[in-house]
This record gives sequence, structure tokens and C-alpha cells, in this order.
Amino acid sequence: MSRVCELTGKKVMYGNNVSHAKNRTRRRFLPNLQNISLFSEVLNKPVKFRVCSSAIRTVEKKGGIDKFLTAAFEKNLSENAIHYKKLIKSKENIKN
Repeated sequence: MSRVCELTGKKVMYGNNVSHAKNRTRRRFLPNLQNISLFSEVLNKPVKFRVCSSAIRTVEKKGGIDKFLTAAFEKNLSENAIHYKKLIKSKENIKN
């Protein structure tokens, strides 16, 4: 399983450990990924994602997973998130 946030596209970053003697060794900065299920009001069921903690905060700020996905760009989303985005848009079009 790759270490990529499904909603924001945040990935592993690389940098250096720098010692007191200025020796540099490569290291990895991992995103804080969490397995979470967010309830979709439009689909009326929980939806599972693997997202970073900053994405969870952003989803709550936007007002839920439905509003977040409809406003998100598809280049940042995973295939799973794009699938749910299309389902949500189709259900909203049926209601209207």
C-alpha cells in the first residue's frame, strides 16, 4: 500500500538528518496517514479512505465529505475518491 493521502495527494518527502558535525544522511518524512470512514449524507453510508490528519481537518472545515469531494480537483484525488465523487454528483443531479 503506497503512502499517499487519497484526498489531498500528500506523499512521502525526502530530506537530510544533519548532525552537530554537519554530517548529512538521507531520511524520509512520512505523512500522518489514518484509515477513516467518513459518513456521506448524499449516499447515506460511510465511505472508507486512507487520509492524512490535515485532510481530516479540511473535510470537517468544508462541511463533510460530500462538499469536500465536489469542490476538490480530480488530479489530487485517488481513483477511489474520484469514484465516490462521481456517485455523489449523480445522486445530487437526480435530487435536483
